[in-house]
This record gives sequence, C-alpha cells and structure tokens, in this order.
Amino acid sequence: MSERVGSAYQPLFEVRLLHHYWLDEGSVLFDELPKDAGEKTALNLPEDTPTREQRLKNYDRRTSLTVHPTAATLNLLAALGGIYKDTALGFVVVVPKGRVIPSDVIFEFAISVADASFFNYTSLTLPPQKIFDFYHPHEKRTYRYKTNVFVFSNRTGAARGTGSKKTLFLSSKYLVRSANDTVESLVIVGGALMQLTSDAPNPNAQQINPKATNLPAFIHQGDIPAIVPPVGLPGVPERGIELAEDRPSDIFALVRLAPVRDDDKDFSLVGDDGMAKAAFPIFQLRFRNRSTYWLYFDKAEGKPNGKIDLKKAGPVLPLTFYGNASPTPNKKRKPSASLVKAMLDNSDPSKAKVTGLVSEIFE
Repeated sequence: MSERVGSAYQPLFEVRLLHHYWLDEGSVLFDELPKDAGEKTALNLPEDTPTREQRLKNYDRRTSLTVHPTAATLNLLAALGGIYKDTALGFVVVVPKGRVIPSDVIFEFAISVADASFFNYTSLTLPPQKIFDFYHPHEKRTYRYKTNVFVFSNRTGAARGTGSKKTLFLSSKYLVRSANDTVESLVIVGGALMQLTSDAPNPNAQQINPKATNLPAFIHQGDIPAIVPPVGLPGVPERGIELAEDRPSDIFALVRLAPVRDDDKDFSLVGDDGMAKAAFPIFQLRFRNRSTYWLYFDKAEGKPNGKIDLKKAGPVLPLTFYGNASPTPNKKRKPSASLVKAMLDNSDPSKAKVTGLVSEIFE
C-alpha cells in the first residue's frame, strides 16, 4: 500500500471588495436590504425586493477590479506554504494548520481597474493618478511615484458594531472637514457624514447620514497617504505611493496586512501563538458609487444655451446598476453610468473649480 501524506489548511484572512454601484438598489443602501428571504417575509416586503444574499450571489468584483499579490508576497506565501485564492467577492489566503506567521512580515496586494467605466461610476476617482520619476543625484538612483493611490491596512482600518456584529473595514476613520477637501470628499461635520458636491472655496455638500458610524466605512480621501521622499529630493507629489519594483504601474489601490494589530486584536491575522485564528478576520473594502445631478433634456431641443444652473437641477442622486434612485412620484429614466461630466468654473485662471458632477439624460 502506498503512503498517503495529507496537509490541512485553514484561512489566514479574507478580503472582500464590495462596490455599491453593483450592490445598492437605487437609493436603498445594500446594507438596508433584507438579510435573507426569511427577513423579507418577516418584514412583509414585496416579493420583488432583493435580499443581500441574492445581491451577493450575483456579484463578481472581477468584472471591474483585479487583484494580484506583489512578488514579495508571493515569495512570502511560498515560504509559508500558503495559497492565494481569487474569489468573486475578493480574495482569500490560506496557510497550513499550525504554521507560525512571523510578526514582522507584510502581505501586499495590488488592486487594478479592469473596467474603463469604473472611473465614471465610482466616487473619488476624479483626481488623476499620474506617475512621476525623480532622479536623486546623491544616491544616483531614480525614485518613481504614483499620485492618488489608495492604501488600506488592517492596522489603521475602522470597525463598525461590536461582538458578533462587528465588521472590520480596511478603510481608515473619516476625517474632519478641512479647507483642502475637493469634490466628492467624505467628511465628518458634527458627527454626520457629508459628501462635498463641489470644490472649495465654499463647497456644496450633501448629508449622507446624520451619524457616520451608522454606515460602512467607505474608502475616502484620507486613505491616500502622504508621500515622504528621501532627504534631498524636491518636487515630489504630495500624496500617493512609491512604485517599488513589485508594484505594477497600473495600480489603483494597495492592501497591506500585518499579522498583529495591538490596539484591536480582531484586526490581527494571528492569535497570541502566532498562528492563524479559528475565527479568521474578514475585511471589507467598500467602494462608494458616484452621485450626480441628473439633468434631463428633450432630444428635439438638445442642450440649453448658456450656463447650466445646478441649483435648479434637483437633488444629487446615486448611480446604480439595479433600481432607480429617481424620486418615486416622478420616477424617470436613470442615466447611463458611462456618461458623467464635471461642470467647471474657470473664472480663476490658476485653478478650475468643479461646481458639480452631472449626468445628462436625453428623453
């Protein structure tokens, strides 16, 4: 009889990339949909009301986002005997049972955009991500940076809820509103979550929720880190990341996971023994869908002449694949997510101001 050798694995962590353009039902947030068919029945909701369970079953982030472990992480996983697995919701890493994970390692994953329309229906994608090369004469080497790249970490992520209802987000805590915030920034004002609908100065804003912690921790402008260049290298962009050799040039965001987080052990990948936890952490990244002014035009009349008055355009409404956020009594055709434009005020020659994001709909 031949000898059979088996190896048991267990999850070290899971990361879910959840985009609200594909998950929300019109103006109804994904998290406000009934959990399952039983809850839908208990709440006496209409038969066609989707459940979170159904929505996730049809969801596949791979149509819009790709994920790849960096070369250093692939080498680390090989050394640990670990395996990376792509999933419809995100990705999972498993390791052999009983394997001790060194406390000083970092797992890095590069997120890139696979769908060109992603930048139209996703909030906070208006600032361009540009690559810059800077030669350091004293070190005789070139530093490469990419602006406006998001970085997410389990050491800085925010949590919602407690106990069995605690949810771990890799996006950091929201920031208090500042003078530098631009259109679509998510900010805290008196405990409420607000989103700017135009640039400073004196930006317009809409309230998303009177209590920010009632909502998931969406990715936001605070997740783009400051660049700290080496001494003697002037002119480096303010925010973004250094493009190390194993970070692809098309990177949109970077996930960095450490084995231990001291101030909240729920975010740790391992227990006190350095091994994967039986109740492994499930992290979430929530991408907020873009909201725009919906402007309707008669095809025969075409566009109006002159400047569009956004104050008369009605409320800012979310773009979603499912449902229609247009007010129920006057529900109209929803706009195409691929047709979004920024309205600009060029009165200041030094910097154009975005006065609003618009979806034009021709009926």
